[in-house]
Amino acid sequence: METAQTNIASLVETEDAPFRAAPHNIEAEQALLGAILVNNDACDKVSSFLREEHFFDPLHGRVYEVAQKLISAGKRASPITLKTFFENEEPLAADLTVPQYLGRLSANATTVINAEDYGRTVYDLAIRRDLIVIGEDLVNVAYDSPVEAPPGVQIEEAEQRLFELAETGKYGSGFEPFTDALTAAIDMAANAYRRDGGLSGIATGFKDLDEKMGGLQPSDLLIIAGRPSMGKTALATNIAYHVARAHKTERRPDGSEETVDGAVVGFFSLEMSSEQLATRIIAEQSTIPSERIRRGKINKDEFDRLVEASQNLQALPLYIDQTGGISIAQLAARARRLKRQKNLGLVIVDYLQLLSGSSRRSSDSRVQEITEITTRLKALAKELDVPIIALSQLSRQVENREDKRPQLADLRESGSIEQDADVVMFVFREEYYVERREPRPGTPEHITWMDEMEQVEGLADAIIAKQRHGPTGTVRMQFQADVTRFSDFSGSARLPERRD
Repeated sequence: METAQTNIASLVETEDAPFRAAPHNIEAEQALLGAILVNNDACDKVSSFLREEHFFDPLHGRVYEVAQKLISAGKRASPITLKTFFENEEPLAADLTVPQYLGRLSANATTVINAEDYGRTVYDLAIRRDLIVIGEDLVNVAYDSPVEAPPGVQIEEAEQRLFELAETGKYGSGFEPFTDALTAAIDMAANAYRRDGGLSGIATGFKDLDEKMGGLQPSDLLIIAGRPSMGKTALATNIAYHVARAHKTERRPDGSEETVDGAVVGFFSLEMSSEQLATRIIAEQSTIPSERIRRGKINKDEFDRLVEASQNLQALPLYIDQTGGISIAQLAARARRLKRQKNLGLVIVDYLQLLSGSSRRSSDSRVQEITEITTRLKALAKELDVPIIALSQLSRQVENREDKRPQLADLRESGSIEQDADVVMFVFREEYYVERREPRPGTPEHITWMDEMEQVEGLADAIIAKQRHGPTGTVRMQFQADVTRFSDFSGSARLPERRD
């Protein structure tokens, strides 16, 4: 049988192999299994990352799997207890049965101290074999690629497979001493003490919002939700600009760069093109409405302001991905790449419902797909150790209520958004609704309406409905709708109109 031939080949290696064998180390596999059969505690050192499929020899993989199941059940794994499971196996040689082979493994085991090192060796070689498979597939597809699969698609798929392979290596460190976690907490507090404004996270550029949240915390998933025209994207672009503008680095003694303020921003714009997003940011910073910029209805002074604003924006570490309809897996791969290349510090996704999940989840239901997306976004935030801001739509039931202020129950399509998010913030502008119920001019109702408009004009509320690390509540802000620009609330005063 093929299994017997494979095992025999693993026992007797020829000095001059007629072909280039895949990377493997049979001796390491044998030493590891021998250590486990002698002392079952050795299994605990490798069980967190080593699997049956990581063994080059299929028999070794099955022995490891059976031994692991016995140990997990609280039973003893030894050549005697494993004999029952391998009595009917094809002999490895004329004078060597599998139970006898297990006896030899345990008899030749010298120490269990190096069990973890043996396990790492077996694991690393398995990863190398997977790399070879990916490389071979890449070459074969490149030689014979279908017309509907351009090179860019192949690059994307190859990169995704490589990142998935890299993910399998992140098997975690298990338990860590509390002193390590305590040191990390003290370091965070020390950084907040030294940083301007006393923030432990990245400053959003809005004083009241930062005081409420302590900045954008690494590994957090923040949801900014609202109905259309409330200003979700405007707030996200404002934050992106402030964070990118504040980006500063210092050179460490080892020559590497360390971010001391602000961050490199990755903006996934699934709805708007990069040109539209850039126009918005230019409009915000030049205080010229984007509609007038697009139509060219600007004077000489405004054009000069436009040029000056664009020159200031050119050096911003702000990167935009305008690909529409990408999957959460593609987004994660691109974020990892930007993290590796540019030390990404903040991710913004506009917006959540335009992402797609895996094909398996898509075939189930949209609720399950959104659940997968939010779960993986939170996992990505922890993996990259950066805050992720994801914009989200709200259900239409808000429009059917007398009180239009959004609630957590209004989050569209899945309760997992509320569950997975560390912060849920709603953007709400009363002005939007008051403006749309204007009565007929000249009537008493119109005078009352004008008074009401005066009270809400240019104002917006950032409603923090959930926050793991701090209080909930409402932050009042000012909003210039024509240039989609948020700013800190200045009390009863109103911002004066710009005079040219």
